[in-house]
This record gives sequence, structure tokens and C-alpha cells, in this order.
Amino acid sequence: MSWKPSRVVVGDVTLAIAVGALGASLTVTDAVTQQSPLSWSVWVGAAAQLIGGLALTARRRAPLAVVMLCAVLCAFTAPLAGPFATYAIAVHGRSRPRDWSAVIVLSMTLGRPWSDSGPVLEILLNTATNSLLGIAPALLGMWHASRRRLFQALADRAERAEREQELMAEKARSEERARLAGEMHDVVTHRVSLMVLRAGALRTIARDEVVREAAEELRQVGCQALEELRDLVGVLRSEETFGSARTAEPVVLDLTGLVAESRAAGIEVGLVTEGEPLPTPPVVDRTAYRVVQEALTNVHKHAPGARVTVRVGYAGDLLRVSVCNTETEEGTTVMLGEGGTGLSGLRQRVELVHGSLWAGPSEEGGFEVRAALPVAPGAGSAGRTAGHGPEGEWAGRTAGHGAEGGSTPRTAGHGPGAAVPYPAAESAGVIRVSP
Repeated sequence: MSWKPSRVVVGDVTLAIAVGALGASLTVTDAVTQQSPLSWSVWVGAAAQLIGGLALTARRRAPLAVVMLCAVLCAFTAPLAGPFATYAIAVHGRSRPRDWSAVIVLSMTLGRPWSDSGPVLEILLNTATNSLLGIAPALLGMWHASRRRLFQALADRAERAEREQELMAEKARSEERARLAGEMHDVVTHRVSLMVLRAGALRTIARDEVVREAAEELRQVGCQALEELRDLVGVLRSEETFGSARTAEPVVLDLTGLVAESRAAGIEVGLVTEGEPLPTPPVVDRTAYRVVQEALTNVHKHAPGARVTVRVGYAGDLLRVSVCNTETEEGTTVMLGEGGTGLSGLRQRVELVHGSLWAGPSEEGGFEVRAALPVAPGAGSAGRTAGHGPEGEWAGRTAGHGAEGGSTPRTAGHGPGAAVPYPAAESAGVIRVSP
């Protein structure tokens, strides 16, 4: 690996060589101009100029040492590097008292008053005038350093204000989310509770067995809706990625009842479990349940004569569910009402637990919905960044197709929204197929 010098290093070296060479040449040229012999004192002065100039390469790392060296070189000649050294100690120094003491000493010695002859007043005046050669660059360096610190302080203040604004916005969003969750809980719970109570009363007073069974079923559905609502509100009110609603007592996903209901309605449904069933947080369990439920509901709506395969896979820290239906005959749709949120609302629910959802046409000509849900803290990105390649039974085979692909609904999950990539899964453990 070759070393490439930075612009700062190149600039410092160039300045040091230029100042040293210029000072040495001026010393020799001055001696020649005055027709003085090139004695050893002239060559010593030239060497001192060259040493002072080369010392400027360390003006950023050790500015005090450079200033003291220039003060020592004043015993032989007035180094041209002196003003550069005082400027550097004001910009790169620590503004300590000894730094400014060194600046004053160098400024007073740059004029070399001991080499002058004449009245004392004239010597003092010349010394004060020559000291400006060291003090003026130091003052300029102080201004430059204070200006740089001011700009840095303004930049830090702007960055801090931006971070505070982001934190305030996040806090406002959290508070608004908690407020909406509370309002939703209060309103919906009140209405559903009335429904459950009236269903229970109907079950008690009804004489017909069919009516009592229907009332009991309605009461159980209402109770389940209340429980799901509490879980959802717990997620909305959670400040952490995996809040209290996700750390409750884990449960094992059970889709047998849901599959049995679809079979009773005339849909041929097969249930496949891949891997060893593991307990998952309740909110993940209910989200997976809701994905399958929504997909099967849309099969009833848009593909009543199709065969459906429901797959549940356990692999590491991900729970994967898939609902795939075969192609159905045209004109067999059943009108069950409109106005639902479809895959758009389902995708929002999946993303709420940091999962991913994919929906699109399958290779067999039907439609498929797949979801990956993280079941452990820290697995939130796994469901979105796992393999996306074509290999594997669970891989996204129709990337780029959304839920809106095709003009005729043939879907297990009909609704709006673009397709979300689904991670490739590796089949693990024993495959169980329901009878």
C-alpha cells in the first residue's frame, strides 16, 4: 500500500523549503551587495535561515518548539521563519502563558538589538518597531483561531438544534401515537364490549339451540377482538422496538381452527408446518394469524373454487407464513362487501412488528401472500435483509409484481400496495402436513 501525502503535509513542506531557501539566499545576497567577504558568519547565518525554515514543518504539531528554536537562531541571524512561527503558535497553540511569553521573547529578539550601535533611545525604538514583525502575525493568528472556533461553535449549535428538533418530533409522534391508541381503545372497547354483553344475554334467553350457538360464537369472537385490540394498543404505546406487548408470555401459533373454518365453507385447504413449532410473542402470533385469516378471506371472495396451501415455517429468529391458492375459474367471485383495507392495512400491521410482507402472482397461476415476522429482539432487520435470491422454496419468485398485478382478481390476498420482498427460507426439521 503506497503512502500518499495529504495536501496539508505537501503545503507545510513546500512552505518550509521556500522560507528556508529564501532566508538563506537573502543572507548571502545581502553580504554580496554590501561587498563583504563571505566569511563563516555569513554561511552560519544562511544555515540558521535554512534550519528555521525547515523547522516550520512541525509548526502544527509543536508550535512552541518552533518559536523557541527561532529565538535561539536570532543569535546568528534574524530568521525569516520567525513571523510564520508566531502566527502558527497563535493558531495551533493552546494559548498558555508560556506560549505568549515565547512569542514576546522572539518578537524582541527578531531585531537583534545587541548588534546595533548608536543612542539607546534609537536602539529601543528600532527594537519596538522590529518586534511588530512577530506580534502582528500572532494577533492575526489569534483572529483566525477565534473565527474558526466561532464557525465550529455555530456548526455544533446547528447540529445540536437539529438533533433536538428530531427528538422533539419523535416525542410528539410517540405522544400522538399513545393518544390515538388510547382513544381507539376507549371507543372500540366500549362498542365491542356492548356487543359481547348482548350476545351473552341472547345466549341466555334464547330457546333455539342454533341461536344460542350463534350467540356464543359471536361472544367468543368479540372477546378475541378485545384481546387483539389490547395487544395492538400495547404495541402502539411501546417506546421500545420490542415493547411489553412483545415480551408477554409466548404462545405457539395455532391455525387448525382457522383452516377448519375454511374447509367447512367449501375451500380445500392444506396446512404444512416446516421446522419445529416454537412459542412466539402474542403480538407476533396474532399478526401471523391475521395474515392467514386475511388471505383465506380473500380466497373466499375472489377464488372460491381454488385449492389453498398454508405454510408455516420456523427458522431461527423468524416466523414465516405463506398462503398460496391455485388458479380458479372466471366469474366465480363472491361478493362479501367492500371497503376493507386489504393488503395495505395488513402490510401496516406486519411492519408494526418489524416484519415484511410480499404478495403477488404465483408460478402456478394463482396468487400468494408471504410474511416474515421476527420473533426475538434484534431480529427486526432480519426479516427484511435476509436472502432475496431465487433459490429456496420460500424465495420471492415474482419480484416486481405487486398486489395489483393482473386485471382479474385471483388472489389469496387481494388489496392495494406494492410488493414487499420476502426473504428466502431454508426448510428445517420435519415437515408436517395436516390431513
